Amino acid sequence: MPIIKSAKKRLKQSKKNHSVNLVYKRKMKEVVKEVKELALANKKSEAKKILPKAYKAIDKAAKRGVIKKNTASRKKSQLSRLLA
Repeated sequence: MPIIKSAKKRLKQSKKNHSVNLVYKRKMKEVVKEVKELALANKKSEAKKILPKAYKAIDKAAKRGVIKKNTASRKKSQLSRLLA
């Protein structure tokens, strides 16, 4: 446990940021999983309707720094290839 005041504050900030980051990461994973399941179940038209939501979630996660820019790009590319 931190003893110095600034270290205590950083710990508090770190916990808060971690919980916020988890929200973005979970949302992204849920939507991506949904698109993949639909695509593999040969419901590609439905998956294409959800694809913009997946892109949005991935972009938001990248913007917040939860995932890196190239990772976001790779995930979007893989989804579009899956539906092509």
